[in-house]
Amino acid sequence: MTMPAARVRLATPDDAPALPPVDRSAGELFRSLPELAWLADGAGMPVARHRELIAQGVAWVAVDRDDAPVAFLEAEVFGDELHVWEVSVHRDWQSRGLGRALMTAAAEHAMRAGLAALTLTTFRDVPWNGPFYTRLGFVPIAEPDLSKRLRQVLAHEVAAGLPAARRCAMRQRVMPRR
Repeated sequence: MTMPAARVRLATPDDAPALPPVDRSAGELFRSLPELAWLADGAGMPVARHRELIAQGVAWVAVDRDDAPVAFLEAEVFGDELHVWEVSVHRDWQSRGLGRALMTAAAEHAMRAGLAALTLTTFRDVPWNGPFYTRLGFVPIAEPDLSKRLRQVLAHEVAAGLPAARRCAMRQRVMPRR
């Protein structure tokens, strides 16, 4: 039996309590990498923070036929960039193009809003991180070209225990519609 496709929509405050379980399920994939398996046990983002990001109008969910979130993307606007904080897809819904669909929704929003780029921080070498974003058109930002904001994000991640050598910031330029 195949599962029906999910649809992407703007997240609402009512979606917030459903997002931590999606995030925890997505994080289980890290158990396949012994040196990063501890990430699967993380507490994740509090519901209040999900609500904050949703209230900014730059959070999307992929929902099943019952309108229950099975994946999400949360971002925040900084100057002329949309920074993607989190993309999570429930384990049962992975490898169905939902991460790509959510990133497309974010890129289309950035284009409509007149933003110059999307940014994010990620693991350079984890297949569903850096290589995935590269396939979507993101490019790593060289150390000398990092903005103060992205340097701070990376420093915060390292302080939280993420390995500095495996982390990077990436950017995807937004092409204006003609």
